[in-house]
Amino acid sequence: MSRVVLVAAALALVLVFWLGTSSFYTVDPTEQVLLLQFDAPLKVVTAEGLHVKVPWMQTIQVIDKRLLNLEAPAEEVITQDKKRIVVDAFARWRIIDPLRFYQTLLDQTGAQLRLNPYLSSDLRRVLGSQTFATMLSSSRADLMHDIRDDLNQESRRLGVEIVDVPIRHADLPAQNSDAIYKRMQQERKREANEFRAEGSEILQRIQARAEREATVLIAEAGRESQILRGEGEAEQTKILGDAYGQDPDFFAFYRSMQAYRDALPADTTSVVLSPDSEFFHYFGQAQSAPAAPAAARRRR
Repeated sequence: MSRVVLVAAALALVLVFWLGTSSFYTVDPTEQVLLLQFDAPLKVVTAEGLHVKVPWMQTIQVIDKRLLNLEAPAEEVITQDKKRIVVDAFARWRIIDPLRFYQTLLDQTGAQLRLNPYLSSDLRRVLGSQTFATMLSSSRADLMHDIRDDLNQESRRLGVEIVDVPIRHADLPAQNSDAIYKRMQQERKREANEFRAEGSEILQRIQARAEREATVLIAEAGRESQILRGEGEAEQTKILGDAYGQDPDFFAFYRSMQAYRDALPADTTSVVLSPDSEFFHYFGQAQSAPAAPAAARRRR
Protein backbone atom coordinates (compact mmCIF):
# COMPACT_ATOMS: atom_id res chain seq x y z
CA MET A 1 0.00 0.00 0.00
CA SER A 2 2.79 2.42 0.84
CA ARG A 3 4.38 1.79 -2.54
CA VAL A 4 1.12 2.54 -4.34
CA VAL A 5 0.72 5.73 -2.35
CA LEU A 6 4.21 6.88 -3.29
CA VAL A 7 3.63 6.18 -6.95
CA ALA A 8 0.32 8.00 -6.88
CA ALA A 9 1.90 10.98 -5.13
CA ALA A 10 4.68 11.11 -7.71
CA LEU A 11 2.19 10.96 -10.54
CA ALA A 12 0.17 13.69 -8.89
CA LEU A 13 3.22 15.90 -8.61
CA VAL A 14 4.12 15.32 -12.24
CA LEU A 15 0.54 16.08 -13.27
CA VAL A 16 0.47 19.26 -11.19
CA PHE A 17 3.81 20.38 -12.63
CA TRP A 18 2.70 19.64 -16.19
CA LEU A 19 -0.61 21.43 -15.65
CA GLY A 20 1.24 24.39 -14.18
CA THR A 21 3.65 24.69 -17.07
CA SER A 22 0.96 24.19 -19.72
CA SER A 23 -1.59 26.45 -18.05
CA PHE A 24 0.57 29.57 -17.70
CA TYR A 25 2.46 31.70 -20.19
CA THR A 26 4.15 35.07 -20.11
CA VAL A 27 4.04 37.99 -22.51
CA ASP A 28 7.33 39.80 -23.08
CA PRO A 29 7.37 43.62 -23.64
CA THR A 30 8.67 43.01 -27.17
CA GLU A 31 5.98 40.46 -28.00
CA GLN A 32 2.27 39.99 -28.36
CA VAL A 33 0.48 36.66 -28.13
CA LEU A 34 -2.32 35.24 -30.24
CA LEU A 35 -4.28 32.77 -28.12
CA LEU A 36 -5.53 29.79 -30.15
CA GLN A 37 -8.24 27.33 -29.16
CA PHE A 38 -8.11 24.12 -31.12
CA ASP A 39 -5.79 26.02 -33.56
CA ALA A 40 -8.47 28.66 -34.17
CA PRO A 41 -7.67 32.28 -33.17
CA LEU A 42 -9.43 33.21 -29.95
CA LYS A 43 -7.97 36.57 -28.88
CA VAL A 44 -4.89 38.76 -28.94
CA VAL A 45 -3.04 39.27 -25.67
CA THR A 46 -0.86 42.39 -25.53
CA ALA A 47 -0.70 42.93 -21.75
CA GLU A 48 2.71 42.11 -20.33
CA GLY A 49 3.15 39.56 -17.57
CA LEU A 50 1.79 36.12 -16.59
CA HIS A 51 -1.39 34.74 -18.16
CA VAL A 52 -3.45 31.54 -17.89
CA LYS A 53 -4.70 29.23 -20.62
CA VAL A 54 -6.58 25.98 -20.70
CA PRO A 55 -4.31 22.98 -21.18
CA TRP A 56 -4.90 20.70 -24.16
CA MET A 57 -7.46 23.10 -25.59
CA GLN A 58 -5.53 26.35 -25.93
CA THR A 59 -2.13 27.16 -27.43
CA ILE A 60 -0.29 30.39 -28.08
CA GLN A 61 1.39 31.97 -31.13
CA VAL A 62 4.07 34.50 -30.19
CA ILE A 63 4.23 37.49 -32.55
CA ASP A 64 7.06 40.03 -32.48
CA LYS A 65 6.21 43.69 -31.83
CA ARG A 66 9.60 45.06 -32.87
CA LEU A 67 10.69 46.44 -36.22
CA LEU A 68 11.72 43.65 -38.57
CA ASN A 69 13.88 43.72 -41.69
CA LEU A 70 12.64 42.58 -45.06
CA GLU A 71 15.72 41.65 -47.07
CA ALA A 72 15.30 41.70 -50.84
CA PRO A 73 17.76 40.66 -53.55
CA ALA A 74 19.41 43.39 -55.61
CA GLU A 75 17.20 44.54 -58.46
CA GLU A 76 18.33 45.76 -61.88
CA VAL A 77 16.19 48.74 -62.84
CA ILE A 78 16.04 50.61 -66.16
CA THR A 79 15.61 54.31 -65.47
CA GLN A 80 13.62 56.79 -67.50
CA ASP A 81 16.77 57.90 -69.33
CA LYS A 82 17.48 54.27 -70.35
CA LYS A 83 20.27 53.60 -67.88
CA ARG A 84 20.61 50.30 -66.09
CA ILE A 85 21.25 50.44 -62.36
CA VAL A 86 21.47 47.78 -59.67
CA VAL A 87 19.53 48.80 -56.56
CA ASP A 88 20.15 47.15 -53.20
CA ALA A 89 17.26 48.05 -50.89
CA PHE A 90 15.46 46.60 -47.88
CA ALA A 91 12.31 47.39 -45.89
CA ARG A 92 11.64 47.79 -42.20
CA TRP A 93 8.21 46.55 -41.14
CA ARG A 94 6.16 45.62 -38.11
CA ILE A 95 3.02 43.63 -37.35
CA ILE A 96 0.06 45.87 -36.53
CA ASP A 97 -2.75 43.29 -36.67
CA PRO A 98 -1.64 39.93 -35.19
CA LEU A 99 -4.90 38.17 -36.07
CA ARG A 100 -4.85 39.15 -39.73
CA PHE A 101 -1.11 38.51 -39.88
CA TYR A 102 -1.65 34.96 -38.59
CA GLN A 103 -4.56 34.32 -40.94
CA THR A 104 -2.78 35.59 -44.08
CA LEU A 105 0.95 35.05 -43.49
CA LEU A 106 1.13 32.70 -40.49
CA ASP A 107 4.67 33.68 -39.48
CA GLN A 108 7.69 35.80 -40.42
CA THR A 109 8.87 33.32 -43.04
CA GLY A 110 5.54 33.60 -44.83
CA ALA A 111 5.75 37.38 -44.56
CA GLN A 112 9.18 37.40 -46.21
CA LEU A 113 7.95 35.23 -49.08
CA ARG A 114 4.83 37.35 -49.60
CA LEU A 115 6.31 40.84 -49.23
CA ASN A 116 9.49 40.36 -51.30
CA PRO A 117 7.66 40.38 -54.67
CA TYR A 118 5.77 43.52 -53.65
CA LEU A 119 9.01 45.27 -52.73
CA SER A 120 10.75 44.29 -55.98
CA SER A 121 7.76 45.34 -58.08
CA ASP A 122 7.41 48.75 -56.43
CA LEU A 123 11.17 49.38 -56.67
CA ARG A 124 11.16 48.75 -60.42
CA ARG A 125 8.00 50.76 -61.00
CA VAL A 126 8.88 53.87 -58.96
CA LEU A 127 12.59 54.03 -59.76
CA GLY A 128 12.01 53.16 -63.39
CA SER A 129 9.90 56.30 -63.78
CA GLN A 130 12.79 58.54 -62.69
CA THR A 131 16.12 59.52 -64.20
CA PHE A 132 19.44 58.29 -62.90
CA ALA A 133 20.38 61.82 -61.77
CA THR A 134 17.19 62.04 -59.68
CA MET A 135 18.12 58.92 -57.73
CA LEU A 136 21.50 60.44 -56.92
CA SER A 137 19.99 63.73 -55.76
CA SER A 138 18.18 64.73 -52.56
CA SER A 139 14.88 63.67 -54.17
CA ARG A 140 15.72 60.03 -53.46
CA ALA A 141 14.11 60.29 -50.01
CA ASP A 142 10.80 61.24 -51.65
CA LEU A 143 11.10 58.23 -53.95
CA MET A 144 11.57 55.95 -50.93
CA HIS A 145 8.45 57.43 -49.35
CA ASP A 146 6.51 56.68 -52.53
CA ILE A 147 7.72 53.08 -52.48
CA ARG A 148 6.76 52.77 -48.81
CA ASP A 149 3.27 54.15 -49.43
CA ASP A 150 2.72 51.79 -52.36
CA LEU A 151 3.86 48.83 -50.27
CA ASN A 152 1.52 49.77 -47.44
CA GLN A 153 -1.46 49.56 -49.77
CA GLU A 154 -0.76 45.85 -50.07
CA SER A 155 0.79 45.10 -46.69
CA ARG A 156 -1.96 46.62 -44.52
CA ARG A 157 -4.36 44.03 -45.83
CA LEU A 158 -1.94 41.46 -44.41
CA GLY A 159 -1.77 43.04 -40.96
CA VAL A 160 1.70 44.49 -41.66
CA GLU A 161 2.91 48.11 -41.86
CA ILE A 162 6.01 49.16 -43.84
CA VAL A 163 7.86 51.81 -41.82
CA ASP A 164 10.49 52.80 -44.42
CA VAL A 165 12.42 51.50 -47.41
CA PRO A 166 16.12 52.51 -47.27
CA ILE A 167 18.46 52.03 -50.24
CA ARG A 168 21.88 50.73 -49.33
CA HIS A 169 23.37 51.69 -52.67
CA ALA A 170 22.40 52.15 -56.32
CA ASP A 171 25.20 51.36 -58.75
CA LEU A 172 25.60 50.80 -62.43
CA PRO A 173 26.13 47.18 -63.55
CA ALA A 174 29.72 45.98 -63.46
CA GLN A 175 30.24 46.16 -67.23
CA ASN A 176 28.78 49.66 -67.39
CA SER A 177 30.86 50.77 -64.41
CA ASP A 178 34.06 49.53 -66.06
CA ALA A 179 33.22 51.42 -69.26
CA ILE A 180 32.41 54.57 -67.32
CA TYR A 181 35.59 54.33 -65.26
CA LYS A 182 37.66 53.92 -68.43
CA ARG A 183 35.90 56.88 -70.01
CA MET A 184 36.52 58.91 -66.85
CA GLN A 185 40.21 57.93 -66.94
CA GLN A 186 40.48 59.00 -70.57
CA GLU A 187 38.75 62.26 -69.76
CA ARG A 188 41.12 62.92 -66.87
CA LYS A 189 44.11 62.12 -69.09
CA ARG A 190 42.80 64.51 -71.73
CA GLU A 191 42.36 67.25 -69.14
CA ALA A 192 45.86 66.55 -67.78
CA ASN A 193 47.33 66.83 -71.28
CA GLU A 194 45.48 70.10 -71.81
CA PHE A 195 46.83 71.44 -68.51
CA ARG A 196 50.36 70.35 -69.46
CA ALA A 197 50.05 71.99 -72.89
CA GLU A 198 48.74 75.19 -71.33
CA GLY A 199 51.57 75.11 -68.78
CA SER A 200 54.15 74.57 -71.52
CA GLU A 201 52.69 77.46 -73.51
CA ILE A 202 52.78 79.73 -70.47
CA LEU A 203 56.38 78.63 -69.78
CA GLN A 204 57.42 79.48 -73.33
CA ARG A 205 55.73 82.87 -73.13
CA ILE A 206 57.48 83.61 -69.83
CA GLN A 207 60.84 82.48 -71.19
CA ALA A 208 60.38 84.55 -74.37
CA ARG A 209 59.38 87.59 -72.36
CA ALA A 210 62.33 87.10 -70.02
CA GLU A 211 64.75 86.73 -72.95
CA ARG A 212 63.29 89.81 -74.63
CA GLU A 213 63.55 91.84 -71.44
CA ALA A 214 67.12 90.57 -70.92
CA THR A 215 68.04 91.59 -74.48
CA VAL A 216 66.52 95.04 -73.96
CA LEU A 217 68.33 95.46 -70.65
CA ILE A 218 71.66 94.38 -72.16
CA ALA A 219 71.15 96.71 -75.12
CA GLU A 220 70.26 99.62 -72.86
CA ALA A 221 73.23 98.85 -70.62
CA GLY A 222 75.54 98.69 -73.68
CA ARG A 223 74.14 101.98 -74.95
CA GLU A 224 74.64 103.63 -71.58
CA SER A 225 78.17 102.18 -71.32
CA GLN A 226 79.02 103.50 -74.79
CA ILE A 227 77.67 106.91 -73.81
CA LEU A 228 79.65 106.88 -70.57
CA ARG A 229 82.77 105.64 -72.38
CA GLY A 230 82.39 108.37 -74.99
CA GLU A 231 81.90 110.99 -72.32
CA GLY A 232 84.97 109.66 -70.49
CA GLU A 233 87.05 109.66 -73.64
CA ALA A 234 85.88 113.18 -74.42
CA GLU A 235 86.82 114.27 -70.93
CA GLN A 236 90.14 112.50 -71.32
CA THR A 237 90.78 114.28 -74.65
CA LYS A 238 89.85 117.61 -73.10
CA ILE A 239 92.21 117.05 -70.17
CA LEU A 240 95.00 115.98 -72.52
CA GLY A 241 94.36 119.00 -74.73
CA ASP A 242 94.48 121.32 -71.76
CA ALA A 243 97.71 119.68 -70.60
CA TYR A 244 99.22 119.96 -74.08
CA GLY A 245 98.32 123.62 -74.18
CA GLN A 246 100.04 124.32 -70.89
CA ASP A 247 103.35 122.55 -71.66
CA PRO A 248 103.73 120.95 -75.09
CA ASP A 249 107.25 119.70 -74.40
CA PHE A 250 106.24 117.92 -71.23
CA PHE A 251 103.18 116.48 -72.92
CA ALA A 252 105.32 115.11 -75.75
CA PHE A 253 107.73 113.68 -73.20
CA TYR A 254 104.86 112.04 -71.26
CA ARG A 255 103.39 110.47 -74.38
CA SER A 256 106.78 109.12 -75.35
CA MET A 257 107.18 107.51 -71.90
CA GLN A 258 103.80 105.85 -72.32
CA ALA A 259 104.89 104.59 -75.73
CA TYR A 260 108.10 103.17 -74.21
CA ARG A 261 106.09 101.42 -71.50
CA ASP A 262 103.63 99.89 -73.97
CA ALA A 263 106.32 98.89 -76.47
CA LEU A 264 108.71 97.43 -73.94
CA PRO A 265 106.49 95.70 -71.33
CA ALA A 266 109.07 93.19 -70.04
CA ASP A 267 112.72 92.18 -70.16
CA THR A 268 111.99 89.50 -72.76
CA THR A 269 110.81 92.06 -75.35
CA SER A 270 113.19 92.77 -78.23
CA VAL A 271 112.75 95.73 -80.60
CA VAL A 272 114.98 96.20 -83.67
CA LEU A 273 115.12 99.91 -84.66
CA SER A 274 117.72 102.28 -86.06
CA PRO A 275 119.52 104.27 -83.35
CA ASP A 276 118.63 107.44 -85.24
CA SER A 277 114.90 106.62 -85.11
CA GLU A 278 112.58 109.31 -83.84
CA PHE A 279 111.33 106.73 -81.33
CA PHE A 280 114.62 107.02 -79.38
CA HIS A 281 114.59 110.80 -79.46
CA TYR A 282 114.60 111.15 -75.70
CA PHE A 283 117.28 108.52 -75.26
CA GLY A 284 119.68 110.77 -77.21
CA GLN A 285 118.65 113.77 -75.16
CA ALA A 286 119.32 111.80 -71.97
CA GLN A 287 122.95 111.22 -73.09
CA SER A 288 123.54 114.87 -73.97
CA ALA A 289 121.65 116.32 -71.02
CA PRO A 290 124.68 116.57 -68.59
CA ALA A 291 126.69 118.77 -71.03
CA ALA A 292 123.96 121.36 -71.31
CA PRO A 293 124.45 122.82 -67.82
CA ALA A 294 128.25 123.12 -68.34
CA ALA A 295 127.82 125.04 -71.61
CA ALA A 296 125.32 127.27 -69.90
CA ARG A 297 127.79 127.95 -67.10
CA ARG A 298 130.47 128.88 -69.67
CA ARG A 299 128.06 131.32 -71.33
CA ARG A 300 127.39 132.86 -67.97
